[in-house]
Amino acid sequence: MNIKSLLLGSAAALAVVSGAQAADAIVAAEPEAVEYVKVCDAYGTGYFYIPGTETCLKIAGYIRFDAGFGFGDAYDNNGGQDWADHTRAELSFDTKSDTEYGTLTGRIALQGNYNGATIPTSGITGGASTTIGTEGNSVIIDEAYLELGGFRAGKFASWWDNDFTGESDKMSNNTNFNAVRYTYDAGDFYAGLALEELGGIDGRTITLPDGTTVVSPATSLDNNSLGIDASVGGKFGAFTWQVYGGYSQREEEGAVTARMSADIGPGTLEGAVVWSSGLNSETFTNNYDQTGEWTFVAEYQLKATDKLTITPEVQYTANIIPDANGNWDTGHMWRAGATMDYKIVDNLSTRVSATYVNENYGNAGGSADWVEGFFRLQRDF
Repeated sequence: MNIKSLLLGSAAALAVVSGAQAADAIVAAEPEAVEYVKVCDAYGTGYFYIPGTETCLKIAGYIRFDAGFGFGDAYDNNGGQDWADHTRAELSFDTKSDTEYGTLTGRIALQGNYNGATIPTSGITGGASTTIGTEGNSVIIDEAYLELGGFRAGKFASWWDNDFTGESDKMSNNTNFNAVRYTYDAGDFYAGLALEELGGIDGRTITLPDGTTVVSPATSLDNNSLGIDASVGGKFGAFTWQVYGGYSQREEEGAVTARMSADIGPGTLEGAVVWSSGLNSETFTNNYDQTGEWTFVAEYQLKATDKLTITPEVQYTANIIPDANGNWDTGHMWRAGATMDYKIVDNLSTRVSATYVNENYGNAGGSADWVEGFFRLQRDF
């Protein structure tokens, strides 16, 4: 072997050794184990464990676009447009965990609203299903409460918020208060009692479409009013029933609703009767019932296909105008309409509603009728 061959061989050997050492030098360390989010199926779909805890969290919400309209006596000559758009975004957080006293629940629901314009209305119940609200932006806490062992405290919707599926009825208004509540729930039967902070301004002025003032009681600011709300209900077989009532401690007036539903044929039939003791029970900040002395509502929710649901609905209210003392006196109202829900794809749906309204003011004189409704797109998540 000559010297040239020896040098070349030595160089090759050194290259192999140094290459191996360089490769060893850049080898990455073993990755550490990652704790992935785990599904929590103890409280229904959508919950997952907050990493490092035994608390289950669900994040949900929706994006909604409404286009409301109205024409007729309640919308004419109001100095504004008879249609308006509304966009809403809602984001909710629900937490649940087991304790020795039962399930500990917390809920936060945040709402953002943008109204491009306001639909001005007149009459007593004008614009009930299409009132878009005050023009502009608003961000609110829709609900925020904690619950343990049947006790709930915070801001949440009352039993009066349980509206019919259709959009043609007019049964309640303000339904969301700071409150404390206890509910006993045995599955097929429940009973509950709530104390609610109502507050607000006493009294209301009712103005007919011709500008006549029917009643205009004195107003006074009183934030110390307490509402007492109670409900019982249950189900047996295909039937579901519920009775709930609200009472104003300050006004000494109240309202009661009794309702029942049943699965019949390809849909669900539901009816309700509402009684209000006097003007103040429905006008002081418009809590509980706000239509008249007696109200009767019926609807049939027809499941036409897997994607299409059609809900016709009718309502009659007796004595919609009070006298000067706040006692129900005269007049009546009819409402009849239909709501159509269609599932476009998963988590995207549309709703179209139209309602005909007729108000007769009895001894107060005159009447009014109009049509109102809206078109909605909603994406849930």
